Amino acid sequence: MPLQTTSPALILASASSARRLLLEATGLRFETIPASVDETSVKAGARVLEASAEATALRLARMKAQAINRPNAIVIGADQILVCDNIWFDKPPTLEAAAHHLRTLRGRTHRLATATVAYRGGVEVWKHVTSPRLTMRRFTDGFLALYLAAEGSRILSSVGAYRLEGLGPHLFEAIDGDHSAILGLPIIPLLGFLRSCDIIAA
Repeated sequence: MPLQTTSPALILASASSARRLLLEATGLRFETIPASVDETSVKAGARVLEASAEATALRLARMKAQAINRPNAIVIGADQILVCDNIWFDKPPTLEAAAHHLRTLRGRTHRLATATVAYRGGVEVWKHVTSPRLTMRRFTDGFLALYLAAEGSRILSSVGAYRLEGLGPHLFEAIDGDHSAILGLPIIPLLGFLRSCDIIAA
């Protein structure tokens, strides 16, 4: 029996391979259309206005969903901001920057302000915001070098320079929060929304 109804279409407005793989694993049919949003300027403005990371992630998720002009589809937008000691982190552009990220996060607890929305016909029909907390262990510089060599450029797609679906768990001593939300897309709440509007079988 198919889990999903034939209508409406689902669109994931994200370039994230982690989000795409999470949604693929549910067996749902969807299209991936990355949305173009100037995240840097939005975050800079939010910092000036002293907006929270959660409010900013929600705004960015909404902007991404709104950027996809498919009125008859359910468009899923998502965003995530890593915060440690009131510092907001961006994706590292190089492995050297990734090493700096990880040295900064080492031995500390950070949170991932994670926002997900669904739009249909330009109207928001669902939202979810959560903030998993992760504590990195005090790994040695020697371990860090081995980790960077093993993971390589794959970690540059992650704001924290780690992939929990890869070797990332080796970096941590404690994780508090939904695994899928940490990866960028809270699957259980999202599936609950899709069931509530009869897009998938209840």
